[in-house]
Amino acid sequence: MQTGWKMLGESPEVLSEITGEVKWFDPVKGFGFILDQGGGPDILLHANVLRNFGQGSVADHAQISVKVQTTPRGSQAVEVLTIEPPEGEIVAPIEDLGDNSPEEIIALPLEPARVKWFEKTKGFGFANVFERDEDVFIHMEVLRRSGFADLAPGEAVCLRVIEGKRGRMAAQVLAWDASSRQSR
Repeated sequence: MQTGWKMLGESPEVLSEITGEVKWFDPVKGFGFILDQGGGPDILLHANVLRNFGQGSVADHAQISVKVQTTPRGSQAVEVLTIEPPEGEIVAPIEDLGDNSPEEIIALPLEPARVKWFEKTKGFGFANVFERDEDVFIHMEVLRRSGFADLAPGEAVCLRVIEGKRGRMAAQVLAWDASSRQSR
């Protein structure tokens, strides 16, 4: 069974699974590229393929596994399988997250939410959690560490939330269907 799309006059080859690193992704342009860990050519990552995974953006240098279709015009991702946030960067702790370890954050329940607004240039935004009145603060650094580059108003996400000094704060942001993927 083949999935994906092809351009007129192109015959897609068999799909393969590739793991690589996001070279760059621009949500405004609607595409970006993946560096193949196996040394193959760069792989086109279209925004629609990323949206089918449940994300509107992905952070540069994030690890990503995709199904790839090769055509005479090049390799393109047709399905995103996994995304892992960028690793290996030495980053300062986020003060508002307190002393919560990564294990404690991962143990928090997932809360479905919609992005109210997010301003990348300001470095923060807010989301509304289903059936809760108060907004959840989303810090740019938490977003980046979660593997996202940006969020769009109305975008559906799952959040792991802590009670910060100034109210509810996202400790992790995941694709909207993360809970169904984790139960598989």
